[in-house]
Amino acid sequence: MTRLSVPDMTCGHCKASVETTLAALPDTGTVTVDLAARTVTATGPAAAATLVRALDAIGFPAAVLPA
Repeated sequence: MTRLSVPDMTCGHCKASVETTLAALPDTGTVTVDLAARTVTATGPAAAATLVRALDAIGFPAAVLPA
């Protein structure tokens, strides 16, 4: 499981973009977005760096949160 902080995610459209982008990647498992906390959790074995790069590519810089 990987938890990310996505501080620039501020609206429903942002949330949908993040969910769609991560769900399209292999091995992300279930992607859960908490808009209020501006966090994302992916349950699959995808590498955290892969998730961060994907979000960065769509304009949402992310940081890995401690487990």
